[in-house]
Amino acid sequence: MKRAQKEDKVAALHDSFQSAAMVVVTHLTGMTVAETTDLRRRMRAAGSSFRVTKNRLARIALQGTRYEKLDGLFTGPTAVAFSQDPVASAKAMTEYAKKSAKVSILGGGLGDQQIDIKGVEALATMPPIEELRAKLVGLLQTPAGRLVGILPVPATQVVGVLAAPGGQLARVLQARAQQQAA
Repeated sequence: MKRAQKEDKVAALHDSFQSAAMVVVTHLTGMTVAETTDLRRRMRAAGSSFRVTKNRLARIALQGTRYEKLDGLFTGPTAVAFSQDPVASAKAMTEYAKKSAKVSILGGGLGDQQIDIKGVEALATMPPIEELRAKLVGLLQTPAGRLVGILPVPATQVVGVLAAPGGQLARVLQARAQQQAA
């Protein structure tokens, strides 16, 4: 590989590290081209991208990103999964690793945090972001009386917290109106 090609690969990897919300680092041993292609398809279907990397180039690409701490994971036959959704890469990679002994998860990064294998597996068990949002909206639309048994705090406190920003805005507007009237 020529120097210009290496520089292009490093730049592309660096951009991927910069834009990713979640990174999962894996070892691949003895995978065929067909198996790797299948894994790439599954990752793409989950909203994630997957790249087999050269360790030296990956370590250079990590520099200046929030995933610099992952430098030590890049030994041996390494591949990286990137995604914007923190759960997507973890879930897709964990499912594939359970089915194939040729893939093993080394760890990853979520934001500025380095996570180990258990952290990646814990993320994989979380519901998708859309489902979490739907649950939150459902809780917010639930009448306050029904929240009493669900929430660890009294429903009146929840209502007070939710109403506080609106009340503050109303007080600011009222003060401004009184100031202009005077």
